[in-house]
Amino acid sequence: MKLSIVIVSYNVRRYLDQCLESVQKAVEGIDGTEVFVVDNASPDDTLTVLPDKYPWVHFIANEENLGFARANNMAIRRSTGEYVLLLNPDTTVAEHTLREAVSFMDAHPQAGGAGVMMHNEDGTLAPESRRAIPTPWVSALK
Repeated sequence: MKLSIVIVSYNVRRYLDQCLESVQKAVEGIDGTEVFVVDNASPDDTLTVLPDKYPWVHFIANEENLGFARANNMAIRRSTGEYVLLLNPDTTVAEHTLREAVSFMDAHPQAGGAGVMMHNEDGTLAPESRRAIPTPWVSALK
């Protein structure tokens, strides 16, 4: 397995639906991909609607909201991918992004992780994409 994608969900069915639609297109051409959605006891209809629409997704249903970190860790422990992507459910993934990220990681085996530039809906660069590597110098400047 090349890529495992982990998405934690809580009461965001509409966003998650759009996210999974984009992931389905973005993983084309990547040999071996698995997707996990960990639902933290959403009161909406996430678990009654989306598993039928996305049978290729591994849905994990929590009976209570275990929080973001614990939910991610649940799926990471079950994942088998060489790379693990933690993806927020309100994200739309461009069709080329995952292939390029996997290619980068394959070409740079010394890299321990990778991030991508994020854009707002209007195409502008999202502020989250401009974070620096946390060093004492960067902290002092902030």
